Amino acid sequence: QVQLVESGGGLVQAGDSLRLSCTASGRALRWSAMGWFRQAPGKEREFVAGVDWSGGSTSYADSVKGRFTISRDNAKNTVYLQMDSLKPEDTAVYYCGPGSSNLPAGYSYWGQGTQVTVSS
Repeated sequence: QVQLVESGGGLVQAGDSLRLSCTASGRALRWSAMGWFRQAPGKEREFVAGVDWSGGSTSYADSVKGRFTISRDNAKNTVYLQMDSLKPEDTAVYYCGPGSSNLPAGYSYWGQGTQVTVSS
């Protein structure tokens, strides 16, 4: 059974940065593409960023392009999301999961999420 643990969230001000981590245990995910999603209160879960198994190919939602960077360290079984120039609209619970889709239905499991709150 694979477990995913997201961490690194917090309360920051607009313009600040955060780095989220998603660490897998139970099975190596080095051959899996990984995705970051987020869900704000009352809204659907939405795609944020994705990375292929090697880290060589990435994709981003238009709303975060140029501000967020996804990366991975397969030796540590960890995927990162560097978030710069944060905006209040980035406030959400952030989740990671193994998959290559930009739709939540393409993911069979998630971590517990980490809360990111950006104040104006």
